[in-house]
Amino acid sequence: MLDRVAGAPISWGVCEVPGWGHQLAVTRVLAEMRDVGLVATEFGPDGFLPPAPADKAAVLAQHGLRAVGEFVPVVLHDPGVDPVPVLDRALDGLVAAGADVVVLAAVTGGEGYENRPVLAQADWDRLLRALDSLAARAADRGVTACLHPHVGTIVERAEEVRRVLDGSGVPLCLDTGHLLIGGTDPAALAAEVPDRVRHVHLKDVDDAWAARVRAGEVGYAAAVAAGMYRPLGAGDVDVAGIVTGLEGAGYDGWYVLEQDTVLSADPAPGAGPVGDVAASLTHLRSLA
Repeated sequence: MLDRVAGAPISWGVCEVPGWGHQLAVTRVLAEMRDVGLVATEFGPDGFLPPAPADKAAVLAQHGLRAVGEFVPVVLHDPGVDPVPVLDRALDGLVAAGADVVVLAAVTGGEGYENRPVLAQADWDRLLRALDSLAARAADRGVTACLHPHVGTIVERAEEVRRVLDGSGVPLCLDTGHLLIGGTDPAALAAEVPDRVRHVHLKDVDDAWAARVRAGEVGYAAAVAAGMYRPLGAGDVDVAGIVTGLEGAGYDGWYVLEQDTVLSADPAPGAGPVGDVAASLTHLRSLA
């Protein structure tokens, strides 16, 4: 299991949301990933790595890292939006880097993760068909597409996760933090449908903050900035149960340490997000 632990730029505050916070330089993020002991990473948002597919892989290789996937926000419910070009651009980079997972989030079409519409049944039907269609298109290029339940997207709450499981064949990215915030017990879900889990984003969460987000008392970005995400083992997610259960069920994919982080400025060398990532790695090693 410890050979399948990767990082993600969002743990260093690098995010696709405009105005999210201070964005660290790619060289610092990748160097700190390598120095803390990570062997691989997801790509991060558009603009973090070079746009040319081969250049993405080259930059990671220069820092001793390999690629494991990419988080790709796509609009799936709107008949006026074609998600195929977005997927194809992501697949070009993933194939060039030898990565085999694309992580889709069914975004609303607006900026950020604060508000989302209520869909009519026809829109849900369109979304579910699109998931299966995009998954088939990715599979044609040797990449597995999975759906990431995510706060502020169309698939956030437990009933929406269930609609995806029942209405499509697409596997899941089990994001332990977003699931908990959305009202799903990630350990129970992993135990129920281990065969649908293709990729894992490991987060720990302060459930008191998560409850406030669920209740609409505080926005998602504000809760993140206030410390809703915690290093693994310091929050309310059953990380040990999830990892032990998945490994026992034969899961052989990646565990991506991915704690959404908001920064106001460059931390001092050796300080900042890298400390939380190091603490999370230490906790994972204690479970092995």
